[in-house]
Amino acid sequence: MVGLSRKGTSVMARLERLSVKGFTSIRSLEDFPLADSNILIGANGSGKSNFLELFKFIRAFAKLPLPNLNHADVKSYVLDAGTATDLLYKGKDSAQHIDITLHFGEFGYRFSLVPTQDDLLRIESERIQDSSDGPWRSLHSEDGFTPALLEEKEKSKTHSEEAIFESIKNWQIYHFHDTGRLSPPKRTQDVFDTSYLRFDGSNIASYLLFLRNHPNFASSYRDIVSAVRLVAPFFEDFILKPFSDDKVRLLWKQKGTDSPMKPQALSAGTLRFVCLATVLLQPKHPDTILIDEPELGLHPYAITILAELMKARSKDTQLIIATQSAELISQFEPEDVIICDRKEGQSTFSRLQTEPLSTWLSSYSLGDLWKKQVLSGGPVHE
Repeated sequence: MVGLSRKGTSVMARLERLSVKGFTSIRSLEDFPLADSNILIGANGSGKSNFLELFKFIRAFAKLPLPNLNHADVKSYVLDAGTATDLLYKGKDSAQHIDITLHFGEFGYRFSLVPTQDDLLRIESERIQDSSDGPWRSLHSEDGFTPALLEEKEKSKTHSEEAIFESIKNWQIYHFHDTGRLSPPKRTQDVFDTSYLRFDGSNIASYLLFLRNHPNFASSYRDIVSAVRLVAPFFEDFILKPFSDDKVRLLWKQKGTDSPMKPQALSAGTLRFVCLATVLLQPKHPDTILIDEPELGLHPYAITILAELMKARSKDTQLIIATQSAELISQFEPEDVIICDRKEGQSTFSRLQTEPLSTWLSSYSLGDLWKKQVLSGGPVHE
């Protein structure tokens, strides 16, 4: 997928392939292709979350905000995780470095990190490829911790450097696991915090208010409301009225009454669906959306609606989803599904194909086959 800069020139390309060595449970993943929809399934501990964590790690490397880490860089990410040893495959005794190679259309970017004496990570090498058949040229980090891709940020950047950075910048990672009484979506929010929907939904009311009042985005707001009504028939609309101190809260109206309802009156599943519908129906779609366990707390019918929203969004946005839901994968084609397995202590990833499953699929759904362990991705004894 290609985006446009302010000057109208192409500056962004979608991530198409990646290679990873030595990161968490991923010992080696070679030239793995990514499609429009990438639905990861597997047993607990198989590596689904680590696959998503890889994208957080790369964003931290590029000094881009993360959930619970607004001022991210490699050092803060490592300290948040523990130590460099905690991020290396089976620790420093098994992996001496983390190697990552990313292919964005015709452009390539790779870097290698090694542990320091104080158990952080520093850049050992960094390279970029300006064309798919061109050579890799070396970049040089001045301090060993800031990528050269960023050090040139204020200078004249090459087309490939700008495209790669913009693509990583446009990855959005969501996990709406916290729906407790004081969870981010339920709190009072800054009415001007509307540049994008935050990773934890902490500006959901502000963002919905922005969509509703914007002449170009009001239709997206109406689509979100309609989607929520499908899974919560009692829901009428949101009540989004800024307070005098430029704050707003996710109040809503129930059918048959004019009394404002607080966000605490929404069930955990309904609140999560509000956030998910907003992610998938937002008008300014990111280049790549990553969601961990979107099915949490959702009724099977709501999961069906969620899948329809995901398939529609995948037409213009790359989706990378980690799930434990048989109902969710049943709504997708085999080629959309990535099986995560754990073999001899390492995570492996393989994409399903329709042809080998065609006989089974005439009688069973993908979810049925997963539950029957016809597909791999189940618990493994080591």
